[in-house]
Amino acid sequence: MTQPNQVQPPTQSSSSVVIIVDDDASIRASLDSLFRSVGLETRLFGSPAELLGGVMPDKPACIVLDVRLPGVSGLDLQGQLTRQGIRYPIIFMTGHGDIPMSVRAMKAGAVDFLSKPFRDQDMLDAVTAALERDAQRRAEAATKEDIRIQYESLTAREREVMGHVTAGLMNKQVAGLIGLSEITVKIHRGNVMRKMEVRSLADLVRKAEALGISQNRKTTDQT
Repeated sequence: MTQPNQVQPPTQSSSSVVIIVDDDASIRASLDSLFRSVGLETRLFGSPAELLGGVMPDKPACIVLDVRLPGVSGLDLQGQLTRQGIRYPIIFMTGHGDIPMSVRAMKAGAVDFLSKPFRDQDMLDAVTAALERDAQRRAEAATKEDIRIQYESLTAREREVMGHVTAGLMNKQVAGLIGLSEITVKIHRGNVMRKMEVRSLADLVRKAEALGISQNRKTTDQT
């Protein structure tokens, strides 16, 4: 690595982790020093097997990965992690990079591809972007999980009403479709709004979309 013109600390603190995978101990030590100098936690691995055998951090993280490793390559490791549902953003390092390799890495989700020797500032910028991406991914996943828990609190009938309401049907149409009185549908709809913690139909529709709930609109003309 080369020295940066200026080192700007990332917005993340030690609550974020940079996972370093490189078979060169001197590279691992240099990156470890760089990231710790700006307050980031690090975890160091000398091979893909070491990483796959370890415990993954339950906090925003990214992986700084050498593309050429003994045995399993960095690109192969990227594929293994994806298949296992481990989706930390990856920054590849290489001293022998070529265009096809870069394209393959980026298409598979890598956030950057840095050729050695790289500037420290370039690495810090890439890591900052990667950690921000992972923090956002985790926040979105947590929000979706909260919505799923809310949805699971609904009764079967409330879920049915929610599906029709978010498809655009009026209470009267829903009542005629599922064989209930309009007042009963209104009660179910009120329960849905309360349990899903929304105040408007637009908010309910957004949560339904987040859950992947869809309902055919073929009954919109029914009364």
